Amino acid sequence: MARINENYKKLQEGYLFPEIYKRTVAFQKNNPGVELIKLGIGDTTRPLTMAVVKHLHEVADEMADESTYRGYDAEQGIMELREALAKHYKKYGVNLKADEVFINDGAKPDLANLQSIFAGNSVVAVQDPVYPAYVDSTVISGKTTGYKDGKYEGIVYMDCTEENGFFPDLPKQNVDLIYLCSPNNPTGAVATHEQLKKFVDYAQEKKAVIIFDAAYSAFISDVGLPRSIYEVDGAKTCAIEVNSFSKLAGFTGVRLGWTVVPHELCAEGTKPGEVQALWDRRQTTMFNGASNIAQLAGIAVLSEEGQEEVREVIDYYMHNAKIIRDGLAEVGLEVSGGTNAPYIWAKTPNGLDSWEFFDKALNEAHVVVTPGAGFGQRGEGHFRLSAFGKRENIEKAVDNIKKNLKI
Repeated sequence: MARINENYKKLQEGYLFPEIYKRTVAFQKNNPGVELIKLGIGDTTRPLTMAVVKHLHEVADEMADESTYRGYDAEQGIMELREALAKHYKKYGVNLKADEVFINDGAKPDLANLQSIFAGNSVVAVQDPVYPAYVDSTVISGKTTGYKDGKYEGIVYMDCTEENGFFPDLPKQNVDLIYLCSPNNPTGAVATHEQLKKFVDYAQEKKAVIIFDAAYSAFISDVGLPRSIYEVDGAKTCAIEVNSFSKLAGFTGVRLGWTVVPHELCAEGTKPGEVQALWDRRQTTMFNGASNIAQLAGIAVLSEEGQEEVREVIDYYMHNAKIIRDGLAEVGLEVSGGTNAPYIWAKTPNGLDSWEFFDKALNEAHVVVTPGAGFGQRGEGHFRLSAFGKRENIEKAVDNIKKNLKI
């Protein structure tokens, strides 16, 4: 008799974005003709750069020619791209071997699938507020027992608050897997070398493994802040890093990313190289590799010309972020993020909860924000705005907020 994975039943209903959609549709129905500006979405809006588009056309033509057609490639990724990424890390003083870089079709799948190579009873720690995929994948993998007061029992939630600058303190108990995201989604907080060093030291002492989400690292302009956890001494022994071309190069629809599993990485009872070999085995068994066309376009992104173009796009989004930050501050809202990250995290005024403020912004300013409560208990009383919009929409939304939002 076939049975389902009962852990799926433990998942709470996807409340955040369906509820945003429901309220937005209701508003538009009751207010026909009113233009809504959505600043909550995390999808990119700038087109692919010319270096990438040119390469995509060339690769597509090659796929149409029998002499240059490519079929299956290595599940771990095309070696030229893996080597280009290893070279890319040298900009940050990080030395990687090409076979430590595994190409994927975007960061999200690997952030979840990595749990499969660790014990089923591993204790997982996450930041709160948190990107929901870390939590839901932990539930699906059977590492939780129940749900109470807005939290899953079995997960260790590391509070990110105004008091600690939205970067968590070390867990007070022993944990096995630690999800860290820097720059953080949703708060926009960026970890310092010193903050990451504390977690690396903890992981080494406890034989824990850090799963480090660096998907927004390209937005860090402050040279004093780390773009990779491997800039921290000792991190290769206890950290896996996941990154993506999605926000780096506008590949949200192209689908391409990578995961770094160093040879030095060890878990309890393993020797250097064993964890890396396990991930290699997992990928060759359950993954057939990212699109060859996408991977070859990724090489173009990492070229000198591609990097210059990407920098211009990132600067565009970060100017959007500045416009949002300055506008919110002008009306008296408390704001963080948005300086080395594309997300702006703001405190709701006058004690409003995040859904009350969502309705207020919708009705008064005609701007759609993301309520912080959707990212966890510690997100309550805050809201997230994204800098990934078009400039004219960003300016119009901020102007609406300044003129019409009653604080």
